[in-house]
Amino acid sequence: QVQLIESGGGSVQAGHSLRLSCTASGGALSNYAVGWFRQAPGKERDFAATIRRDGGATYYADSVKGRFTISRDNAKNTVYLQMNNLKPEDTAVYYCAVGPLPMSSWSQYTYWGQGTQVTVSS
Repeated sequence: QVQLIESGGGSVQAGHSLRLSCTASGGALSNYAVGWFRQAPGKERDFAATIRRDGGATYYADSVKGRFTISRDNAKNTVYLQMNNLKPEDTAVYYCAVGPLPMSSWSQYTYWGQGTQVTVSS
């Protein structure tokens, strides 16, 4: 079973950047597509970005397109989410998850991390 640990969250002001990391243990991350999802208080878990197993394709939610970049280093068993020009509405707990294909639906992912908090103040 794959275990995922997210890191890199924190509190920043609007316009600043953060880079989240998702590191896997117990299995090779290269076997999976990896998605980033986020959940704000009182809201549903929303798709942010996903990347194919080989890193050859990436997909983004419209709300983050042009500001967030997902990438992966399979040799380090790690996927990254670079978040630039952060906005207060990006405030949420961010989760990474793995699944067979780079899909935007959270139900298509098998294993999940515990999440990391991102707080953006205006």
